[in-house]
Amino acid sequence: MTPSTIQKLQLLRERFTSAKVGKESLLQLIDETELPEAVYNSNAIENSTLTLSDTEQVLLDLEVSKEYSLREVFEAKNLARVSEYIHAKGNKLDLHQDTMLFLHQLLIGGIDDTIAGRFRATGEYVRVSGHIAPAPEQINRLIEVLVHDYTTDHTSFIIDKIARFHLEFEHIHPFCDGNGRIGRVLINMQLQAYGYPNIIIRDKAKETYYQTFKDFRTNKATKGMMRVIYLALMEGLHKRVTYLESDTIVTLADYATKRNLSLAGLINKGRRQSIPAFREKGVWKIAKSFRE
Repeated sequence: MTPSTIQKLQLLRERFTSAKVGKESLLQLIDETELPEAVYNSNAIENSTLTLSDTEQVLLDLEVSKEYSLREVFEAKNLARVSEYIHAKGNKLDLHQDTMLFLHQLLIGGIDDTIAGRFRATGEYVRVSGHIAPAPEQINRLIEVLVHDYTTDHTSFIIDKIARFHLEFEHIHPFCDGNGRIGRVLINMQLQAYGYPNIIIRDKAKETYYQTFKDFRTNKATKGMMRVIYLALMEGLHKRVTYLESDTIVTLADYATKRNLSLAGLINKGRRQSIPAFREKGVWKIAKSFRE
């Protein structure tokens, strides 16, 4: 994180903090509306075949458009339950092993109760791509060190801390299943503790996201993950600030047409967050009043 990007993020956070005063109900609506999208993307990264539309149907307890495995349905429902629990607790949750184990119980319970709510045990090894995770006997110590290093680091910028924590957590891969989803939930828990909104790491960015783990295994690089989190956080803040400041919201396609601009160019700027654009159900949007 360069000083300029840190300043840009902090200024946007200040706008968000100021704009949300007295508008808690609107924020709640944004979070509730965004939940199916967050659940869909996190599960899709883990190769769930549920579509966004069907994820919405599942969370509303409605029939889906085709037959899905019961496991995928439970994965969507359980991940939504975990996300809602974290949101309801606010910053009252402490980052420690007991919290991780409880969240894992919520996530995997009813899917595979033999592994829910516990770390890998003796003989339970996992491989992630070309990486064999540390032995089960090392997990408790590694998680303890990881949490200690994070909670006692009072100098690093928050995104630096969270990126390193996430990379280390996924490297340890402490659970038999659900490591990626729990890891991404923990990112939002950590951001929430610092007054930031939730982020969505999107399935369409999966290759970039996975590359950050390869870079970390190869040379302990964290810059890629920092960028993934930074861009997702800027997008989440831009979305909420746009709503909270009562701007008229239009699709980026309409915005481009009205101003005779290149839609592809605007989408590229949106991905880089050099304009305050954001996605809803995969559609890029922006405040109608925005001027570059």
